[in-house]
Amino acid sequence: MTSAQRKQLETKLLALLEELGQKQPAKLAPNRTSHAETTDEDAQPLNEMMQAIASSRNRALGGVAARVNKALLKLREQPEEFGLCEECEEPISLKRLLTVPYAELCVDCQEGKDGPKGPRTRRGLTDYR
Repeated sequence: MTSAQRKQLETKLLALLEELGQKQPAKLAPNRTSHAETTDEDAQPLNEMMQAIASSRNRALGGVAARVNKALLKLREQPEEFGLCEECEEPISLKRLLTVPYAELCVDCQEGKDGPKGPRTRRGLTDYR
C-alpha cells in the first residue's frame, strides 16, 4: 500500500469518526410513567420494541467508533501492518478498505466468520429419514 493510499484511508477514517461523533445516541424513553397507564394495549410492546432498537443502534455505533479508532491507531503506529488481514495476514483489497476503511479481515476470512449467506432451502419430508 502506498503512502498516498494510506493518507486517503486516514482521511476517510477521520471523516467517519467525525460523522459518528455528530450522531446523538438514541433516547431510551421509559415504557410508561406509572402502573396506572393502560390506555393502549399495543403501546407497551411497541415501546419495548423501540427501546430494543435504540439500544441496539447505540451499541452498534459504539462498536463502529471503537473499530475506527483502532484502525486509526494502527495506521499511525504500524502503517506497514495496516491493511493486512488479522486472520491470514494477507493484504485486504484496496476496494474493500475504501468501502470499509476499518475492515480487520479480508473478504474470505470475513465470509468464514459470518457463515454462509443467501437463500436457505426448506427441508423436505425426505430430509428427515
